[in-house]
Amino acid sequence: MAEAACDDRPLVFEDLVRWMADGGKPKSEWRVGAEHEKFVFRLKDHAPVPYEPNGIKALLDGLTRFGWTPVMEGENVIALERGKANVSLEPGGQFELSGAPLETVHEICEETGQHLNEVKQVADELGLGFLGLGFTPIWTRDQVPVMPKGRYKIMRQYMPKVGGLGLDMMFRTCTVQANLDFADEADMVAKFRTSLALQPIATALFANSPFIEGKPSGYVTARANVWTDTDADRTGMLDFVFQDGFGFETYARYALDVPMYFVKRGDRYIDVAGRSFRDFMDGKLPELPGERPTIKDWADHTTTIFPEVRLKKYLEMRGADSGPWSRLCALPALWMGVLYDSASLAAAWDLCKDWDIADHERLRADVTRLGLKAEIGGRTVQDVAKDMLAIARAGLKARNRLSGGMVDETGYLAELDQIAETGVTPAERLLELYETRWNRDAGRVFDDFAY
Repeated sequence: MAEAACDDRPLVFEDLVRWMADGGKPKSEWRVGAEHEKFVFRLKDHAPVPYEPNGIKALLDGLTRFGWTPVMEGENVIALERGKANVSLEPGGQFELSGAPLETVHEICEETGQHLNEVKQVADELGLGFLGLGFTPIWTRDQVPVMPKGRYKIMRQYMPKVGGLGLDMMFRTCTVQANLDFADEADMVAKFRTSLALQPIATALFANSPFIEGKPSGYVTARANVWTDTDADRTGMLDFVFQDGFGFETYARYALDVPMYFVKRGDRYIDVAGRSFRDFMDGKLPELPGERPTIKDWADHTTTIFPEVRLKKYLEMRGADSGPWSRLCALPALWMGVLYDSASLAAAWDLCKDWDIADHERLRADVTRLGLKAEIGGRTVQDVAKDMLAIARAGLKARNRLSGGMVDETGYLAELDQIAETGVTPAERLLELYETRWNRDAGRVFDDFAY
């Protein structure tokens, strides 16, 4: 479909659909891309880190010693590339690894460990540290610096118009994600429905952000709560995914109606926030009169949509708080186990197929406060999580992808097993420390849980 961007004819709706459909690939070629974000802080005072001096830019520059190539926006380094992996900046300087598409959880965990080792070497020289949490535990929104990326300026201006917590999403949250392949439209639909319905279960298992500005917030995942009041046009549980006839065309129509943020031309971001991609296709954007989009513009637009599961040329699992290295490896293991084995996928759908649209939305909200104690379909989320993990383990066993030590991928679920068995989320363990050993000082999390 990329050819459509190179010929003279305007894009039509079928091109948008085909761009997503072209992501389909045979099972032998399925891979997983893992992503994780982390907060950067100054070791001496736990303060957030500006772009410069001696901050995020120096961190990016320092990583080039490991073979990373800078990506520039004007005069600023805003990302790094190495092979099919990249390091990028979130709006408040959160540091993100977007890993290469890899075949096994073993490779993902090795890649994650290598990245953390590299950034720690550079950060130690700069007096910086990293924290994996879903929401910054002590910083106010005004304390967080703004990174020099054009798209973030546009988003920063637009967010307060459409939700109360969008700026918190931009500047004070961190997540861990996994991107998974599909074979064809039917496989995409099965995986989308199952993973979207079960996304709140993963949210509860990974809940790791109980503090806001130094105090317990009433949420076990303040990050997930932020998404409930960010921008209803581009977030949520997408009820149409569960309706008869859902497919690539349905998602493309939805994406067409999500208001735009920007159009990128070279290094320049043109502010079209709130405009319609449909109007763009008709050459009717006031900011670009007569100009029509390329397939790259469509690809860019799909990155500005933030549901709990997102479709591009693959499916993105977006429901989890960031955390320690072990849980960074656990998230792709969970979703690979559930979605990459046909028997496990069918069993997982059986867990949630009877939940209705109201159940999905209520559960998404309830787990932000109640975690594994929330209920769905007459069961606790804890019980559903145990079943989901058993299904994932069976799927990973069936995959039988062994490490050099002849160990399969099921071991990466061990920490999640413990969380599900006890019913105690990582956030609740942090709250226990806050009330006891930390003497109600949430800042201690920087000392005890930094990478």
